[in-house]
Amino acid sequence: MADADPATRDFTPAAEVGTAPATTRRRKLLAAIAILVLVGAIAYGVWYALVGSHFVETDNAYVGADTAQVTPMVAGQAVAVLKADTDAVRRGDILVRLDDSDAQIALATAEAELAKARRQFGQTSATSDALSAQVQARGADIASARAQLVSAQAAFDKARVDFDRRQKLVANGAVSGDELTSATNALAGARASVQTARAALAQASATRGAAAGDLAANDALIRGATAATAPDVLAAEARVRQARLDLARTVVRAPISGVIANRTIQVGQRIAAGTTVMRIVPVAQVYVDANFKEGQLERVKPGQLVTLTSDLYGSGVEYHGRVAGFSGGTGGAFALIPAQNATGNWIKVVQRLPVRVTLDPRELAAHPLRVGLSMTAEIDTSAK
Repeated sequence: MADADPATRDFTPAAEVGTAPATTRRRKLLAAIAILVLVGAIAYGVWYALVGSHFVETDNAYVGADTAQVTPMVAGQAVAVLKADTDAVRRGDILVRLDDSDAQIALATAEAELAKARRQFGQTSATSDALSAQVQARGADIASARAQLVSAQAAFDKARVDFDRRQKLVANGAVSGDELTSATNALAGARASVQTARAALAQASATRGAAAGDLAANDALIRGATAATAPDVLAAEARVRQARLDLARTVVRAPISGVIANRTIQVGQRIAAGTTVMRIVPVAQVYVDANFKEGQLERVKPGQLVTLTSDLYGSGVEYHGRVAGFSGGTGGAFALIPAQNATGNWIKVVQRLPVRVTLDPRELAAHPLRVGLSMTAEIDTSAK
């Protein structure tokens, strides 16, 4: 059979013949990609539902610590500064020595005052014995004055009887005028003697009363006390203890173990009491303050496990800790100038709440951290 006319045969361009298989392959590739994306989305959804939804993460976390301020309790000139920044110290290590000359003098003065107080108590006790003897002596003086008064009264009575008898005999001339005058003078002398005796008795009584008052006042100082419990002695002992304490405080020691930071004191510098001369950072007791968004904290509870990494060591070193608690307010609430959202142009800003995370001391010992370092924290909220 003869071939058909070339003009009447179907003619398909070569380009269209090659395009059909390419389009088919592209469609298969896109379908495969779509299937992979769908599978990946499903896998991610399943993972998030089962695992990912139980974790919250933030990289807005920083290392913190309760640093100790080193402040001398007494004023003085620094004669030795034994530690510098970055030095590791243990609790009780000597950091600074102050000039103790004034403290030594104060202690010697206080000890002298204590010895004086004890001597004065002994003197007061001896004075009581002397005053008691004086009271007894004044009692004897009173007895003597009373006897003299009785004698003077008897002499006065006799002189008055003699005067009366002679006065009656004057009228009949039995008694001369001179004799009557002598009797009158004797009576006046006897009366004066009685008055003198009475005055002596009153003086002796007053003297005994004064001696008894002095004895009572002296006894009030020592009654119920001994040389060890007398108030003046106790006050002097307190001053001695204060002087010894001030002397001991001229040696400034580390209150905690850690690393020295921010040292400001130099040898020869005079420091006032209460001045901060350096800080000690307890690197073995640091913690992390992780600032989570408020929407992330719905299921975060104290005690939940936290996994952390530090920018210092990278993701290869992990720290493990627990949620210790939440701050009492957001960072903006405690800012120097808190945000004022009372205007009409208010735009809600997501706030961050600091979450305190404690760390494992053993991991801190293996990989020490420093205050202010950046951390990434991930909390497992599945634990109740």
